[in-house]
Amino acid sequence: MNDSVESSRPQGHPHWLLLIHQLPPRPHYLRVKVRRRLARLGARPLKNTVYALPWSEEAIEDFQWLRREIEADGGEAVICEASLLEGLSDAALDGRFPTGRQATRQAAAIRVRPDLSKGRVWVTRKDVHVDRIASAWLIRRFIDPKARFKFVPPQGYTPRKNELRFDMFEAEFTHEGDHCSFETLVHRFGLKDPALRALGEMVHDIDCKDRKFRRAETTGLQRLIQGIVAANGKDTARLRQGTVILDSFYDAFASRRK
Repeated sequence: MNDSVESSRPQGHPHWLLLIHQLPPRPHYLRVKVRRRLARLGARPLKNTVYALPWSEEAIEDFQWLRREIEADGGEAVICEASLLEGLSDAALDGRFPTGRQATRQAAAIRVRPDLSKGRVWVTRKDVHVDRIASAWLIRRFIDPKARFKFVPPQGYTPRKNELRFDMFEAEFTHEGDHCSFETLVHRFGLKDPALRALGEMVHDIDCKDRKFRRAETTGLQRLIQGIVAANGKDTARLRQGTVILDSFYDAFASRRK
């Protein structure tokens, strides 16, 4: 076990916490919501409905909150303390946490607004689609006008100094709870614009596929983004064309308030 895990586990406690859950067939978005919450916590799957975290007081609280959410939506969940005996060793499971529990929590806990006065490099996964296209548009228009973007493989990238990641694993800005990355950015930077909220609802339904908001305009945005992706293999071109589309949607929503 790594030092960060061992130091957080008092003598006599099991190595692991397990969340065992069962979800109802509906609503369909619940499975996506729970899966993203587990990923955000850094939990690793043992079976389809069994997820593990290294034992810590913080992990207990994280699983307790998630259990309440699952049960509030009609599901069932049990939290267990466990040590592995056969079939999978503690060392093998620990190897599924490559950055360590502490590093995962530190990345997820970042809530301080970064200094954007000189512009930053914003990093995201290659092959951008709706959430990353919309998030990049939001960043450059409303958060960091001097932003530059870098597109990297989905796994194994170590950010350099002064880089900020979005919509990727362990990013500073990504899915939180049932929010897509666009919604997370709007919330974390305190953007109260109703037009951005409307756009966020559209992006959410396309990206999360849960039909939570069901805005009439969502299908149109989805078709346009699909066309942009199909016509452009380069991420920079997708952002450039997506900017034109998103500017138009934003202006249309903003004009309704006048």
